[in-house]
Amino acid sequence: MPKGEGKQVAQNKKANHDYFIEETFESGIVLQGTEIKSIRAGKVNMRDAFAKIERGEVYLHNMHISPYEQGNRYNHEPLRTRKLLLHRKQINKLIGETKEQGYTIVPLKVYLKNGFAKVLIGLGRGKKQYDKREDVKQKEAKRDIERAFRERQKM
Repeated sequence: MPKGEGKQVAQNKKANHDYFIEETFESGIVLQGTEIKSIRAGKVNMRDAFAKIERGEVYLHNMHISPYEQGNRYNHEPLRTRKLLLHRKQINKLIGETKEQGYTIVPLKVYLKNGFAKVLIGLGRGKKQYDKREDVKQKEAKRDIERAFRERQKM
């Protein structure tokens, strides 16, 4: 299975709007208690999530996994910091790239692959405002072309 394939649970839609994603990495995630049950139920929000390198490890911050309804006292904290599981070569590459100006690690989506929760993270460079406007123009032009093509086929 290629990177990013499996049953998609959550996607960070703002990531492609705010960043040029240059490279992606598939990583595992360290979970506690009932977190996997909540992920399988699709109770994940990645809106403000970001990844950071601390002490030679990659950690995911601000990803909200809702508490499991039947979890009672064994439930987890929704916004806790979670460790991402990557190979040492990948972590070293991320460290080298993020030391450069303007690069950051952005979580793109969470999915289930062979029963395990995976996070697709991307190495991104921030877009300027004019880049974002250009992307919106291109999307609207593409949408107009498809709409005109559909109308033409109906006739």
